[in-house]
Amino acid sequence: MSDEERQIPDDVEVDPDPTVSWEPEGDSPGPESSSGRLEGAFAWALTIESGPQTGLTYVLGPGNTVAGRGPECDIFLPDVTVSREHARFSVDANRLSMTDLASTNGTYVNGTRCEAGMLAEDDLLMIGKFHLRVSKGHG
Repeated sequence: MSDEERQIPDDVEVDPDPTVSWEPEGDSPGPESSSGRLEGAFAWALTIESGPQTGLTYVLGPGNTVAGRGPECDIFLPDVTVSREHARFSVDANRLSMTDLASTNGTYVNGTRCEAGMLAEDDLLMIGKFHLRVSKGHG
């Protein structure tokens, strides 16, 4: 594609600030059932329960998923309390493990600083200001 083809037409308005913000809707039930568990056919998910981006859910696919404040991370947690590459989550068969990637502030599982280990449904993770709940798919 030539530079001329890439130019934006004069009648198209371009926002000079491409920042996207997200705010949860007040009383919207979302994809959760009345029990508070996520519904659906997935293996594992992380839901932000408190902190910035409350309500956002990340479904973890097979293999590795990296969380951090670096723009290349699979789970983008934009806050200075989070390291650029903070933690890695690995889904293997029916198991979920977490490895802290030598983060500055550490990764906490159920209130205890943890370098690595297996995670279970309803575990509560703390990565910087973000509190995430582990969910397991049952669909």
